[in-house]
Amino acid sequence: MNSTSIDILLVEDDARLAELTATYLEQNGLRVAVEARGERALERFTTEKPRLVLLDLLLPGKDGLTICREMRKINEVPILILTAKDTDLDHVVGLEAGADDYVMKPVDPMVLLARVRALLRRSERVAGTPAERKPDVTLGDLRISETSREVWLRGTAVPLTTQEFELLILLARRAGELVSRDEVFRAMRGIDYDGLDRSIDGRVSKLRRKLGDDAAAPTRIKTVWGKGYLLVPDAWENVA
Repeated sequence: MNSTSIDILLVEDDARLAELTATYLEQNGLRVAVEARGERALERFTTEKPRLVLLDLLLPGKDGLTICREMRKINEVPILILTAKDTDLDHVVGLEAGADDYVMKPVDPMVLLARVRALLRRSERVAGTPAERKPDVTLGDLRISETSREVWLRGTAVPLTTQEFELLILLARRAGELVSRDEVFRAMRGIDYDGLDRSIDGRVSKLRRKLGDDAAAPTRIKTVWGKGYLLVPDAWENVA
């Protein structure tokens, strides 16, 4: 890592909150750059190449959701949204824009640090060279390469975000088996399901769309209400 590189780009217009957050993260060994203006965030993301972005949604100049979409077009660096909004729709929209996770403000600094470290670890595992090639997962017309982290449906590549791929491979490895919400949350977010969070539902919904499943009446990735999720192994044969 060169001397000018940073670990985190913090995009936050509340100067006091930005200072407190940056100081705490730096005290825990992370290098942080702070940007208050939305229209400058993308330029700094491109030039400073952070390992992770902490992104507020309500920003002057350009809103956080727009910035998130633009960053996601460039690369798959983890994006953790900081939001004061507390509706399920706001969280889902953030994930739809390409964010990897979100935290509600005000957030406990220790919780924020734990989320940041979890995303950085996951990102490093993805970027690292695997020790050995893992066998592909094939279910009818669906093929998943865990080694290259690529997905094909009827021979056509399906672009997925890191989080979408993690969710798909988790369900595909256990195709035909119900995977509980608690298991998915622990695997995806490192926390237990609190009974209220709908972020995983948002990812499942987006994954269905990308894989051509019917959102209104899904047959390939099913939600078992109150239980969890089920990837149906036979539903991938002769996909239209």
